[in-house]
Amino acid sequence: MRLWHFELIPYLPKSQLLAQWRELNSIYAKEDRHVLINYIYKYPKSELSIYTALVLEEMKKRGVNIRTVDKMNRYFEGVDVLENDTPYKRHHNDDYLTICYYNLYEKFIRGQKDFSKQQFEALDAFYKQRGTQIEKTLT
Repeated sequence: MRLWHFELIPYLPKSQLLAQWRELNSIYAKEDRHVLINYIYKYPKSELSIYTALVLEEMKKRGVNIRTVDKMNRYFEGVDVLENDTPYKRHHNDDYLTICYYNLYEKFIRGQKDFSKQQFEALDAFYKQRGTQIEKTLT
């Protein structure tokens, strides 16, 4: 279970985008706990709402039919949403962007069927243009 770095949502292959929506719905239904997403519970729910809006926007751009938003609506009931804010600022940093980039790179080089060369080249160009640098945070 993973929430992809928010800046990579437009570059996700369709299978990862759809899986992201399933994972979000699982969070809405059960507040799943997993080592890769536990950080989200340290933030206000409005952060997940912002992230969700980015995923939904990308799904709509690609013509993905979203059948139900019931779990999402119940989960965010009464949550004040900040517009045009960056979700998970402390966690979705350059290190995390790099981790997610290499995860997607591996999917591409292993031949994921819905990850075309053109899609990867767009991701790679974004990543290189972004000039991300890994900060060594190991102690």
